Amino acid sequence: MLGLVLGVATATDSTRLILISGLAALFAESASMAAVAYTSSKAARDYYFRQMRREEREVEEIPESEKQEIRNIYHRKGFRSDELENIVRRITSDKKLWVETMMAEELRLFPEEYERPVRSSGIVGLSAVVGSIIPLVPFIFLAPRQAILVAVAVSILVLFGTGSVKARLTIGDWRKSGVEMALVGSAAAIFGYIIGVLLGSSLT
Repeated sequence: MLGLVLGVATATDSTRLILISGLAALFAESASMAAVAYTSSKAARDYYFRQMRREEREVEEIPESEKQEIRNIYHRKGFRSDELENIVRRITSDKKLWVETMMAEELRLFPEEYERPVRSSGIVGLSAVVGSIIPLVPFIFLAPRQAILVAVAVSILVLFGTGSVKARLTIGDWRKSGVEMALVGSAAAIFGYIIGVLLGSSLT
């Protein structure tokens, strides 16, 4: 979004045009990202339930083979003899637990990752709105030339902060992650600025 806003702001001095273009892109991009998040989350959930139904059929139709798979799983974890057989007996005595164990231990599929496509799309859409509106705010209060500088500075700080938080929540150096994300955003901004300069000069 920063690249688009800079492109439009460089090509025109009209605050109204900059805001209209930015808001149109904001809602279109946010809706698109939310839709993609929903469809991908729903596809992943559908895949999870297809695999679960397959495991349920196999537990019903070939129980001995599935029981051996449970035995193999826990054997690899280091369980032996009576302890191993007690675990196998406990799990296979409850078909729901049996299927859940096969899903988690054999297929590495976990239900909490696939439960809420609507929630996932809402989070992605809201994040896109918040991220996209940041470069637009300065244009509400400042003239376009001053707003460009403020939008770039604020966006780079936000990008650095986002990268740092991501690294702290996952893995990696927070400074390196922050700088990488800020550089990616800056590259997009520079590209948008160049396009704006070219378009602005061609229209004058």
